[in-house]
Amino acid sequence: MKTAGGHLTYCTNIHPGESWEAVFENVRTHVLAVKAKLGVTDPFGVGLRLSADATRRLREPGELERFRDFLGSNGLYVFTINGFPYGPFHGTSVKAAVYRPDWTDGERGRYTSDLAELLAALLPDGVDGSISTVPGGFKQDVQTRAQVEQITSALIERVVELHAVRERTGKTITLALEPEPCCFLETTTETLDFFEQELLSPASRQRLAAAARVELSQAERILRRHLGVCLDTCHAAIEFEEADEALDRLLGAGIKIAKLQLSAGLRLPGPSADLLQALRAYDEPVYLHQVVARTPSGELLRFEDLPLAFDSPAARAADEWRVHFHVPLYRERLGAFSNTQAFLARILARQRKAPVTSELEVETYTWDVLPPEQRGGTVDASIARELSWVLERLEP
Repeated sequence: MKTAGGHLTYCTNIHPGESWEAVFENVRTHVLAVKAKLGVTDPFGVGLRLSADATRRLREPGELERFRDFLGSNGLYVFTINGFPYGPFHGTSVKAAVYRPDWTDGERGRYTSDLAELLAALLPDGVDGSISTVPGGFKQDVQTRAQVEQITSALIERVVELHAVRERTGKTITLALEPEPCCFLETTTETLDFFEQELLSPASRQRLAAAARVELSQAERILRRHLGVCLDTCHAAIEFEEADEALDRLLGAGIKIAKLQLSAGLRLPGPSADLLQALRAYDEPVYLHQVVARTPSGELLRFEDLPLAFDSPAARAADEWRVHFHVPLYRERLGAFSNTQAFLARILARQRKAPVTSELEVETYTWDVLPPEQRGGTVDASIARELSWVLERLEP
């Protein structure tokens, strides 16, 4: 929905559904139910998540038109697509597979190009769009200089395509890299370095200008328009980043924050043996739950999943753990644990005072794997409660 702080929605990756038929049914039932619970009568934004299979199905003759008619008839509009998970995202072991294919694989580029064409057709006039995506790849999968060059080249190609889409349709779409713990881009520093040293290098700008058939002087402006960052507030908080500093550094470097993904993770100050034992309830088999532990000396220790952290004497001796497990935004505490709500609240305060983006998307995709006592009521009611919590912090 359009708010004083920008377009606000939630990501439909919360709802299980890989086929286009399942996605459409989720929009028809859950999204409309959330809209009704919020009492929204104005157009309501949809944060669409499409698997590669659903994307191919939606591109079949007549399907896009049918969906567009449904959106118009029900006061809905699409302004952002989550293009991060390519394949199954619920009901099976996702773990590190969520990053694959990564940006060294041509299939990631083809999938993203298809999403861009769909989004251009769905975007209302005068509304910019975004596609959030894998931050290069999983860190252990990107080990060579050649792979970094592949990632850079693939992203430049997508920028050229998005520029062409804008020239042809008038719709501006930004591809938004989403830094995440244990990925090729996981921190603000790594993200800034990648933009400066790779994407905005003289060679990259020359390649872009030649491919887009524009003057070299235009290349940087085109790249900054069509390639930016999806700042996930759980991910940044897990990395022990400071909210204002992260925003200031990105904005100061001229990096577009295409979307704020509003989420919160688990926080364990002083992880005692009892706390770590209780945390095992969150060690579930579907998603990867990276851990960043801060030692008494201030060093950050990173673990790709909870079992690795549990087995580490250094982690057990740390002062604080932060865990990549998306938890309800409105719960400052979850039983024995706190969450990273304070980081998110500070981001929203900045957004209310001086917007850093026009797009905000709640993404608590873990409802069906949360410990039962933390799930609360129905998913629709919980999503509406999260959006209400955000609205309270955005409205003047």
